[in-house]
Amino acid sequence: MIFLKTFFVALVAFEHLYFLILEMFLWTTPKGIKTFGLKSKEFANDTKVLAANQGLYNGFLSAGLIYSIIVKENNTTIFFLICVIVAGIYGAYSTKKIRLFYVQAVPAILALILSAL
Repeated sequence: MIFLKTFFVALVAFEHLYFLILEMFLWTTPKGIKTFGLKSKEFANDTKVLAANQGLYNGFLSAGLIYSIIVKENNTTIFFLICVIVAGIYGAYSTKKIRLFYVQAVPAILALILSAL
């Protein structure tokens, strides 16, 4: 059970590390534009500072989860997983893209369930 929990927490952490890379470094590239469904390269350029800030927050979530794995601190794991779940729910609601819920919140929910057992 511990392996499965660690696997899902690490999965969520690496997802958010990937989001950091996409938002901070690839936002204005074809990969970033396609991934986030941006309407144009100009729009991507106009919003890159906001995206970089958002990417930084995803990096903090990733760092918190990685830290919780290293120090084996379940309360820290639970705190950061709840943050991810709230972000996933809000992101899906505010953008009207349910896919965000499945990509971001569902793995965190699974990790949270495993952390609570």
